[in-house]
Amino acid sequence: MEAKYAALRRAVEETAAVDAHAHNLVAAASSFPFLRCFSEADGDALAFAPHSLSFKRSLKDIAELYNCEASLDKVEEFRKAQGLPYISSKCFQAANISAILMDDGIEFDRMLELESHKDFVPTVGRVLRIEWLAETIINDVIANKIVGLKSIAAYRSGLDIDPSVSKTDAEDGLRKELAGRRPFRITNKSLIDYLFTCSLEIAVMFHLPMQIHTGFGDKDLDLRKCNPLHLRSVLEDERFAKCQLVLLHASYPFSKEASYLASVYSQVMFSTDGYAFPETYYLGARRARDVVYRVLSAACEDGDLSIHEAIDAIEDIFRRNALDLYKLNVANGSIHQKTMITDSTISTSCVEQEVLFVRIVWNDASGQHRCRVVPAGRFYEIAKNKGVGLTFASMGMTSFCDGPADGTNLTGVGEIRLMPDMSTILRLPWSRREEMVMADMQIRPGEAWEYCPRYALRKVTKVLLDEFNVTMKAGFENEFYIRRKLVSEGRERWVPYDNSSYCSTSSFDSASSILQEVYSSLEEADIVVEQLHAEAGKGQFEVALKYVLCTLAADNLIYAREIIKSVARKHELIATFLPKPDLNDIGSGSHVHLSLWKNDQNVFMGSNEYNYYGMSNVGEQFLAGVYHHLPSILAFTAPHPNSYDRIQPNTWSGAYLCWGKENREAPLRTACPPGVPLDMVSNFEIKSFDGCANPHLGLAVIVAAGIDGLRRGLKLPEPIESNPADYASKLKRLPQDLLESVESLAADKTLHELIGDKLITAIIAVRKAEIDHYSKNPGAFGDLIHRY
Repeated sequence: MEAKYAALRRAVEETAAVDAHAHNLVAAASSFPFLRCFSEADGDALAFAPHSLSFKRSLKDIAELYNCEASLDKVEEFRKAQGLPYISSKCFQAANISAILMDDGIEFDRMLELESHKDFVPTVGRVLRIEWLAETIINDVIANKIVGLKSIAAYRSGLDIDPSVSKTDAEDGLRKELAGRRPFRITNKSLIDYLFTCSLEIAVMFHLPMQIHTGFGDKDLDLRKCNPLHLRSVLEDERFAKCQLVLLHASYPFSKEASYLASVYSQVMFSTDGYAFPETYYLGARRARDVVYRVLSAACEDGDLSIHEAIDAIEDIFRRNALDLYKLNVANGSIHQKTMITDSTISTSCVEQEVLFVRIVWNDASGQHRCRVVPAGRFYEIAKNKGVGLTFASMGMTSFCDGPADGTNLTGVGEIRLMPDMSTILRLPWSRREEMVMADMQIRPGEAWEYCPRYALRKVTKVLLDEFNVTMKAGFENEFYIRRKLVSEGRERWVPYDNSSYCSTSSFDSASSILQEVYSSLEEADIVVEQLHAEAGKGQFEVALKYVLCTLAADNLIYAREIIKSVARKHELIATFLPKPDLNDIGSGSHVHLSLWKNDQNVFMGSNEYNYYGMSNVGEQFLAGVYHHLPSILAFTAPHPNSYDRIQPNTWSGAYLCWGKENREAPLRTACPPGVPLDMVSNFEIKSFDGCANPHLGLAVIVAAGIDGLRRGLKLPEPIESNPADYASKLKRLPQDLLESVESLAADKTLHELIGDKLITAIIAVRKAEIDHYSKNPGAFGDLIHRY
């Protein structure tokens, strides 16, 4: 039956869900026990949770997601190693949740702020718990903007609401509450009923939905009073006829009663009730998708529904009902792809537009994008969980030869597994019958290969988090040339797309249709574009991406390059990120803006306690580490001989070892963007980062240098506040060729320790091979526009 309903299964998995009822996550250092991810038990009873079937099933699902051993210790070890930002992104993307409506009225130790969840999910809305509002108004707390109201009357005095309760009775109830202990926990029935009916009146007035807890919940409730049928008096009150009520928790164990009410009054929609741990969201979504598939496929098998009708129901349950009810302006798609359902038809039908291929993507030591392509059926049956084989030699290849460079210690003997990271799966906007997914390199499932670039970045970000409780965010500025083909006298040449100047309106206009398609494709991949403009080179453009967690930023950069190059090819053009495709024109960089965060606060920025040219003490020490190791860092961020044709004085590329506030000639620039106080800086930019760099390795070595700065408490020299070339006799020149950078890296013991000797050895060997090849074949640079 599975094959018969493949289209239905795909719709269940790919429809991006609106999670209409959930709660805040907690920080990694919270005292809230991770076992609560699997059980609502507390105290001594929690110790029995691992013996339950639900625990064993959920633990197995989480271990499968994390590619680790199915034990609580190993899962917790993985969580700690990867950090909350990575874990959260992985869980939410695997759950395919595009919006969360969050009740933050339940309090946990070290609970994350509402806004911080937007790092993991595009849209977050607040649902206001009315009893909590009453309690917190008394305690001088003011509510924020909301998308709905919520009542937990079922957990306090029950759902037998008296819609005609008087204000006098409520006031008497309030006096009784005020005579009790503080802080308040309202339980008086007259007061709760009055708050409930007043809230319904407000909900009607402002067209806000009202969520109502029903069925099982808090341990001290009277389950008899939680039956949703008690709400009939409210439902049939004419004042509330237009009120939109949402029954939560499927009213268990009163699900039949809730089903009756839904059939008469309402619709069905999805929510996870996720809380504290991102895994709860993932498990809730996984279970819901499986149940919906089983119910609807059975209905199709019985002839009650057609497949098209069932797919339409999936869209209603997971998205449309919530979008309509909460009046959400959410993009019609998941975190990484547009949904395929329209109001009347399946526009790119699962049947007609079935995915044929899945590209498993990695970025090698030379910065080239590579992929293995697996037919979709085989991918989802086998490769998704078991990966595909790849030779050790893959991380020893150069930009001129698809064989391992001498000295890498990587050969054709030995094999790794390319393990798809399903949180990165993306339907290709330019080729709708294909998907691509980023891969981790593993010796075996769950065991990272020490040469894996994504692992290298996660490893050092874990050190940064463990030792300093700091994470790094990154935002890339992508500069690239667009070229068109010109055939003259039988000779093919790629010439500039146009000849306009920096920020030229006519230049942007000439490429507007291409850039619109690039923007739409990036938006579909949930990659946020902050600015686009024409650059100074002939046919050169820039697309600046919003800063996100550095691990996600590196993945996004690879996808952004793929999108830009593929859209250009679609228009019979070439987009190249090569640092210096024309030695007589301006170079292209991949400048990266970096900031440091602790508990959702920017800690790179200075404060009243410490302000060194706008930086905090942490910010200065981290940047000092980057400054100190910058010549070695260039072997990763400017990794090609062609990179040094770009890094020249007076070209805004950073040729001298220095830093400066808003100094675009310095390789390290601290930035004060709009909205930041003029005496502060919120991030720093590295100019010496280009399109030949593997972004995971480039960011990893930057984090490693910053860790060294923090460990040793390094200090920065005074900033350079004018063109560094004016101080050429006093300032040290950054490496003028790749060999100098490689020699600096070879002697940098700190980076060897943090990145790993074997990976550094391979990097150095690849760089030396490229130095040798291009010194002997200088004309070979011309072919690189097809590789970068």
